[in-house]
Amino acid sequence: MLLNSTVPSVTNPFRSFWWAGYECTDQQNCFGNRVDLLRQSGHLQLIHEDYKRLDAFNIRTVREGIQWSQVEKRAYQYDWSVVEAMLVEGHRQGIQQVWDLCHFGYPDDLTPLHPMFARRFAALCRAFVHFYRGHYPDDTLIVTPINEASFMAWLGGDVRGTSPYCTKQGWEVKIGLMRAYIEGVAAMREIDPTIRILTTEPLVQMVPPLNATKQQIINAAIADENQFQSVDMLAGILAPHLGGSPEYLDILGFNYYYNNQWVEGTGQFLGWNDYRPDSRWVPLRQLLIKAYRRYGRPIALTETSHPGIDRPVWIEMIGRECAAVTQAGIPLLGACLYPIVDRPDWDHLDQWHRSGLWDADLSTTPPGRVLFKPYADALLRAQAVVMEASLLTH
Repeated sequence: MLLNSTVPSVTNPFRSFWWAGYECTDQQNCFGNRVDLLRQSGHLQLIHEDYKRLDAFNIRTVREGIQWSQVEKRAYQYDWSVVEAMLVEGHRQGIQQVWDLCHFGYPDDLTPLHPMFARRFAALCRAFVHFYRGHYPDDTLIVTPINEASFMAWLGGDVRGTSPYCTKQGWEVKIGLMRAYIEGVAAMREIDPTIRILTTEPLVQMVPPLNATKQQIINAAIADENQFQSVDMLAGILAPHLGGSPEYLDILGFNYYYNNQWVEGTGQFLGWNDYRPDSRWVPLRQLLIKAYRRYGRPIALTETSHPGIDRPVWIEMIGRECAAVTQAGIPLLGACLYPIVDRPDWDHLDQWHRSGLWDADLSTTPPGRVLFKPYADALLRAQAVVMEASLLTH
């Protein structure tokens, strides 16, 4: 399934290799409650300070989200006031903002199974481009239309974790999301062909149990292959009636966490830092190179983090893996620390993950910022490793 014959010339549009990701989900959680992590994390209130803190780590690119459910409270009527304030602050500090138009949340009257979902999303995309270009006509605009469509299809379509709260409907939800995604890209490109599209899909590995039966081996192989369904739809390889095209593949982002490799059908995760590694564990570099070779497009690590005390060990591993990918001649354009500031759990908002470069000080409102120094020191070492690999490669 290689698309290398249409590989565009590779230019890196990002201002820094390392990015900061600010949690912005506005989804309805498993209890049916609307969450707003942009505000609950304190980022919206503290955006000036949050951006200033990035200077110490030479981070000039961030991932942000418009929060569709907040922007469009009535159909086809848009309130860009919050997004505008965020844009002004980003430009004032020279921070490049990459925008998610749908990061897990939809307006109250929509789900991916709604017959008007794609039309409404395409209209949102058009409105966003007109709004953005009206303020900044010459910027490089990088957009993620829908974040992790494959994950959202599973969460809302198979395990009732969010809207539309279904089981056994994952495929239908995925089709609904990707129809909207494709129509959104077409709408934006019609207005402005220069817009860059950044996909953000989970990068996983699913393996069979030890001493597996033939059927278990087949099941794991099918499940592992299915992780690429959303991008295949975008490319027009799968479900071509949705209107996907290889031209819509631009920068392919992959999200990778400590629990992204598991034994299919068992709920058992492969340990990433075991003293004796599982023979089925695959280093991140191999997964990224596999994804690159599948599509032949520039790639990015668009989300990665680890909760708790293992954050320093994790980010040093990420640095080594990114360096190895770069040394292999693969166009890896960036790596995003997500979240850069700690975030609460979607379903249990009193539980914080302690996964950011800055922990949350919950004694203040909004939550304060406490740098986790072991993580900060490890990040600087990881940055040096990647920089050395880049210099050696070029």
